[in-house]
Amino acid sequence: MKRRTGTAAQESPETRNRRTGTAAREPLGVRQGSRRASAFLARRSLATHRRAWAAVIVATGAAAALIGAFAFVIGSLLVAVPPVQRYAGADAVVAADQKVSYTAKPWGSEPRTTTAYLPERARLDRSVLAAVVGADGVAKAVADDSVPVSMGDGRAAVGRSWPSAVLTRYELAEGRAPRDATEVVLDGSLAAGGTAPGERVVLRADGTARTYTVSGIARTGHGGDAPPTVFFTEPRLAALAGHPGRIDAIGVVAEPGVSPNALRDAIGAVLPERSGVPGSDRGVRVLTGAERGEAEHVDALGGRGDQLALLGSIGGTVLMVALLVIASTLSQAIHQRAGELALLRAVGASPRQLRSAIGREAGRVSAAAALLGGIGAVPLGLAMRSLLTTETLPLPVPWWLPPAAALTGGLLVALLARPVAMLAARSITRLRPAAALGAATADEPSGPGRFRTVAGVVLAFAGISSAGVATTQSGQAAGAAASGAAMSLVIAVALLGPRVSRIALGVLGRPLRRVGGVSGFLAERAASAHTRRLATAFTPIVLVVAFVCVQLASGPTMERASGHQASAALRADLVATGGGAGLPAGAARAVREAPGVTAATGVLRSTVVLADRQAGEPVLTRLPVLGVEVRGLSGTLDPRVTAGDLDRLTGRDAVAVGADRAKSLDVGPGDRVALRLGDGTRVKPRVVAVFEHELGLGEFLFPREALAGHVSAARDQVVLIRTEAGTGAGSGADPAAAVRQALAPYGGGVTVRAATGDDVAIAPPVSDGDNAVIVIGVGVIGGFALLAVVSTLALITIGRRGEFRLLRMVGTGRRQLRRMLVLETGLVTFAGLVIGTAVAAVPLTAFAVSLAGTAPYLPPAHYGVIAGAVALAAAAGTLIPGAAAGGRFVLGRRAG
Repeated sequence: MKRRTGTAAQESPETRNRRTGTAAREPLGVRQGSRRASAFLARRSLATHRRAWAAVIVATGAAAALIGAFAFVIGSLLVAVPPVQRYAGADAVVAADQKVSYTAKPWGSEPRTTTAYLPERARLDRSVLAAVVGADGVAKAVADDSVPVSMGDGRAAVGRSWPSAVLTRYELAEGRAPRDATEVVLDGSLAAGGTAPGERVVLRADGTARTYTVSGIARTGHGGDAPPTVFFTEPRLAALAGHPGRIDAIGVVAEPGVSPNALRDAIGAVLPERSGVPGSDRGVRVLTGAERGEAEHVDALGGRGDQLALLGSIGGTVLMVALLVIASTLSQAIHQRAGELALLRAVGASPRQLRSAIGREAGRVSAAAALLGGIGAVPLGLAMRSLLTTETLPLPVPWWLPPAAALTGGLLVALLARPVAMLAARSITRLRPAAALGAATADEPSGPGRFRTVAGVVLAFAGISSAGVATTQSGQAAGAAASGAAMSLVIAVALLGPRVSRIALGVLGRPLRRVGGVSGFLAERAASAHTRRLATAFTPIVLVVAFVCVQLASGPTMERASGHQASAALRADLVATGGGAGLPAGAARAVREAPGVTAATGVLRSTVVLADRQAGEPVLTRLPVLGVEVRGLSGTLDPRVTAGDLDRLTGRDAVAVGADRAKSLDVGPGDRVALRLGDGTRVKPRVVAVFEHELGLGEFLFPREALAGHVSAARDQVVLIRTEAGTGAGSGADPAAAVRQALAPYGGGVTVRAATGDDVAIAPPVSDGDNAVIVIGVGVIGGFALLAVVSTLALITIGRRGEFRLLRMVGTGRRQLRRMLVLETGLVTFAGLVIGTAVAAVPLTAFAVSLAGTAPYLPPAHYGVIAGAVALAAAAGTLIPGAAAGGRFVLGRRAG
C-alpha cells in the first residue's frame, strides 16, 4: 500500500469528518458541540435576516392558509347533504335511485364502473305504493307528486296533494280540506295578504289559468323551511302532474316505537328490485334520516359532485402554486446568503453544521408560518363556504373541520420548508473550504443547472401537450383543464428562468437604456448581472397572469361563441316566458293562432347522459339539450342542417345531432345513438339530421314529446315567436299585443319581449355556484398570487441593501436610484405580463379553436384590471422596501 503524502496524510479525523460531512464516527462531545454551533448560527442568522425571513413567513403563511381553506371547503362539501324540508314529517321516503352507472374495460385493465347523478327526477310505478303500505311497521304511506304552480300575481309555488300534507306536518289552521277539483288549501305564507276560506284565487298549474275556491289555510310547525305550497285533491294533482301511473316518491310514517333502521329493513324486504317504470332500469331506495333530503332536491348531489370535481382540479392548482411559492421564496432567501454561507464554510463550518443551522432556521420560520396560516385558514374557509352554500345544499361545519383544515395547511408547510431550504443550500454546503472561499466572492451563476434545464424542457413539452386535454372538456371544466396546462408551463418558466431572463433582457435592455439614461443603464446592468434574481422576480407575476387569464377567459370565450351561434340560428323576433313555473305546451298552440304570428315554437330544456370512453376510461357526461316542436321550427330556428332532414324530427324515436358530436360518435342520418334521458330512461333514437350550431343549441335536438315524459316538470322555458313584422310583411297591427292577449288566459307572470340569442342558447346563465367557483379561482388564488408577488419582490429588494449602499457611496443620486428601481419594476412587470400572457395563450387557444372555432376572448377591461393589479403589487414589493432598505444611504443626504 502506498503511503499517503501531503495535506491529506496530515489531516486529523476531526478535520476529515468536517471536510467530508461525516458525523457517524464523531465522539459524543463533538456532536453535541456541533449541535450547539448550529443552534448558535441559526439564532444569529434569524436575528440578522429578520426582514427577509418576515417576507418568507408572509408568503408561506398565506400558502398554508390557502391550502387549509381549500381543505375546509372540500371537507364541508364531502359531508354536505340536501336539507330535509318537504319530508320533515316522514320517517322514511321511498324513491327511485337517482344515479346511473356505466361499466367498461379500459385498455389493459380490469373493468371499471363510473357513476353520475341524474338531473331529472326518476319516478316510481304507482304499484310500488301497495307494497309499501303492506310492510311491517308502516302506519301510513302516501304517494307524493308535485307540480309547479303560478299564482295570479306571478308568485311561484309548488302544487301537492292534500294527503301528502302530513309529510311536512302541515295542519289546518282555518277551514277544511279540499273536496273536489275546484278547491285548494293554501299555505299560510301564500295567504299572508288576508286570503280567507271561501275566497277565490287564480292559479296556473297546467294549461290556462283557472279560478279555485280556497277551502282552508294550512300551516306547518317544523320551521317553515318548505317552499310555498298549494294543496289540491289527490285526483286533481295526479291529473295536473301529467304522468299517470307514476309517482315522484312515497312518504312513510312509522308506527310508534319503530326505529328508522327497522323501518328501512321492513320496507326493503317488500320492495321490487326495480322502479317498475317501463324503459327504466332504476333501482328503488329507502331513505331515512338526513338521506330524506335527497328525494326532495334530486340534483343537489349531482351539483355537489360537479363542484367537488372543479374544486379538486383548482385545489391541485392551488397545491402547485403553494409549492412553487414556498420553494421560490425559501430558495431566494437562502440564495441571497450564498456568500455568507460560503464564507462560513471557508472558515471551518462543517456541511453538517450548515445544513443543521439552515434547517433550524427554516423550521422556526415554517412553524411561525404554519401557526399564522392555520389561524387564517378558518376564516378564509368560512368565507369560501359562504360563497358555495345554497338553499338546496347548505354546507355544514362539523366541530372537527376547522382544526383539521388548519392542521392540513400548517403541517404541509412545516413539512416542506425544512427540506426545501436545505436543498437550496446544498450547492454551498457541499463545497470544500478552499472552493467555498472563492464562491463567497464569485458572481452569480449565469444559467440554470443541467437538472433544472432538463426538467424545465420536459415540463414545457408536457404543458403544451396537455393543453390538448382542454379540448375534451367544456365550460368551467375546460377552464380548469386549461389552468392545469398553464401551471406546467409556469413551472417550466420558473425552472428555465435565467435563460428566459436573458431573452427578455435581449429584447428590452436597449430600450430600457435609451429611455432611462443613467438609471436605465444601472437597471439594465443590474438585471444582466443577476438573471437568476430577475427570473425569481417575474415568476410570481407570470403565475398570477397565466392563472387568472385562463380562469377569466375560458368562460367568456365559450359564452361568446355560444351566443354568436345562437344569434345566428335565431329567426324569431319575439319570445314569451312564463316565470318560474314555465309555460305548458298549449301556450305555443295559442300563440300560433294570434293575429300576425307566422310561427311559434316551445322550447323545453333538459339534460341527457352520454356513456363514452376517454383514453379507454368509462365516462358519463351530462349534456344539456333542447326539446322543440317541428311545426313552424324553420320560421323560429335555423340550426344549419348539413345532412338529413329536420322535418323528420317528430315522435319519440328521432334526434338531431351536432356535427362535432356526430363525428366523435361516428353517426349520421339513419344511425342510432344510445343515450340516457334525464330520468335515466335508456333510449336509442334514430338520427334524422346533423346540424352545425351545436354550441348555441346543444349537441342534441329532440322532439318535445320525446322529452316531456322524462323531465321533472314538462314546462316550456320559452316560446319563440315569428311575426309578420319580423318577416318584413307587417300588417300594421301590433303583434306583441296580440301575443299578450293570446297568453292572457295563462295568468300572471307571463311576459312578451324582443327575442335575443340568449333565449335559445343552450349554455345556461352563470349560476351562483359557477360564480362562486369563479370568485374562488380568480379572487382567492389570484389574491394569493399577488401576495406572492409582493413578498417575493420585497425579499429580493431587502437582500439588495448592500448594493444600494455601494451605489450611493460611489455617487449615485437619490433620484437616480429611485428611477432605477422604478425602471426595474417596469421591466419585471412588463416581462411578467408578456410571458404570463403567452403561457395562458397556449392552453386557451387549444381549447378555444377546437371547441368554439374562435380565438380566445378576454374582455379588455378584465385584462386591464389584471395588469393594474400586477403593477401595483410589483410597485409595493419593490419601491416600498427599496425606500427603507438602504436607510440613510438611500434616502439620506450623505453618501456614506
